[in-house]
Amino acid sequence: MKFATLTAVAVLFSASYAFAGAGAPVPEGSQSGDSSGRPSAVLDDAACQSLWTVASPDGDTLSGDMALPYIVNFQMVDTDEDGKISDAEFKTACGKGWVQSADASTTKEMSPPAKL
Repeated sequence: MKFATLTAVAVLFSASYAFAGAGAPVPEGSQSGDSSGRPSAVLDDAACQSLWTVASPDGDTLSGDMALPYIVNFQMVDTDEDGKISDAEFKTACGKGWVQSADASTTKEMSPPAKL
């Protein structure tokens, strides 16, 4: 009796494994390149430099709070994990679609108030 029960369980497990199969095929190109979450359009060098000038007027580095409107995923762009985005990291991110243009209302809110 124990042997028959054990055999029936083994057959059920092997049958369920066979019916499960490999699943749906992986779409072409979905496993290539960096996993970037939700990439935007890849920016050319001129657009990237223009956006860098707006995002970091002093040209030094871009802190996390100032990068928010421009960077899709801060951790992926900050490759040296220093909490700031350098010009080189920003350019690399532009080429991968991890940088996006901020809308006018966002950049207006971020700009310092005009001096009287």
